[in-house]
Amino acid sequence: MKKNIIKNALVLIAFFSMSFTFAQAKKPTIMVVPSDVWCNTNGYMMVFDNQGTKTKIPDYKKAFQENADLLLVIGKINTMMAERGFPLKDMGAAMKSLESESAENSMLTSKTGSGVVENPIDKLKKVAKADIIMQLTWTLNTTGPKKSVTFNLQGLDAYTDKQVAGAQGTGAPSFSAELPVLLEEAVLAHLDNFNAQLQKHFDDLFANGREITVRIKKFDSWADDLETEFGGKELSAVIEDWMAANTVKGRFSTTDSTENMMLFEQVRIPLADANGKSIDARGFIKGLQDFLKKPPYAITNKLMTKGLGQATIVLGEK
Repeated sequence: MKKNIIKNALVLIAFFSMSFTFAQAKKPTIMVVPSDVWCNTNGYMMVFDNQGTKTKIPDYKKAFQENADLLLVIGKINTMMAERGFPLKDMGAAMKSLESESAENSMLTSKTGSGVVENPIDKLKKVAKADIIMQLTWTLNTTGPKKSVTFNLQGLDAYTDKQVAGAQGTGAPSFSAELPVLLEEAVLAHLDNFNAQLQKHFDDLFANGREITVRIKKFDSWADDLETEFGGKELSAVIEDWMAANTVKGRFSTTDSTENMMLFEQVRIPLADANGKSIDARGFIKGLQDFLKKPPYAITNKLMTKGLGQATIVLGEK
């Protein structure tokens, strides 16, 4: 009898341990960053040359090196999220990893010079591999001897850049002069609702897959195209069949399709592979790349990615 009691107790402990681990694993990984608006207002922007088109993007490195308040604010939000069980990616560490991996090249190119441009923000997302980018904007208000903080939190899906959660507000005026304290007072009443929005989105990802975008293109030098037939079926149809078989619940949309290109949006992919390793757009579409390289297709192709959620296969060259 005693042995049975001990055995049953061990089974229950194992069950609850597994349940706890699963619950923990279901929370999205978050990276807190200053918003584009905050960076622009405070002079932390840089110009990025996107194949001849000049665009302004946040200069996070300069902001972290020069603005002590930014470190305090990001640290406070990180602490508040960690206390609620959300795993975090440290932005400073991610930027250092980006530099150490020499990931500052502005373009990934094929051997003939074709390429997909990635700005430093896309590269940062790939290094950090966070599920949610938590953008923070704040303003310090002063009324006589009292101060308060007005804030805006935006939770963005790191793979699609879609906003999935939001919170805004102003804290009560306080005699406290410490920015982290003022921020905590302002955010605290809104944070649990914000986190509930994040969790709802992540639960949807678990049930229906993560959303990415996939493009199929061809090099001009390739003699065939997407209307070329293999075994009586056009290549475009072959690719659609592969997508249907490998996406979560067969969910994807063929937004555009011609003899030279295909665009798939709302492509739902698993969050992790059979070994529990997270899957991004590159990891998922690598399967299609390998599939097309094998007979009867034997199509040489190049896989290029932008950020975590966009992948392009270009047919005909490497």
